[in-house]
Amino acid sequence: MQYFLIKSEPVKYSWEKFLKDKKTFWDGVRNYAARNNLRAMKKGDLALFYHSNEGLNVVGIAKVVKEHYQDPTTDEAAWSVVDFAPHKTLKTPVSLEQIKKDSLLKHMQFVRIPRLSVSVVTEDEFLKICDMGGIKP
Repeated sequence: MQYFLIKSEPVKYSWEKFLKDKKTFWDGVRNYAARNNLRAMKKGDLALFYHSNEGLNVVGIAKVVKEHYQDPTTDEAAWSVVDFAPHKTLKTPVSLEQIKKDSLLKHMQFVRIPRLSVSVVTEDEFLKICDMGGIKP
């Protein structure tokens, strides 16, 4: 299994909206590194769901339910989407500040390259954030 982190501005698409929708495709990725991370995802992989710009917290875990395919919001063949379903809500959101202060997490790809909307997470990083959020994956 692989682990990732996906970012969304809550005003555009919040965890709460995702829970209501029960499934969504992750579109709008227009960075090649983030796109490559989407394309690396396999069915069953897990992704931390991070509220960016507002909140700045990991709030839940999404599960890949369909692997990458052409982004239906554009005719450009370069862009892909992945389908996600909600997996678990963190009992306690984990803030960017907490992540940056933690010796294991401060070197996460998402911290080092903050412009990426989809980043790779190691298993240790994923488990640590789950633990900080009060859940088991």
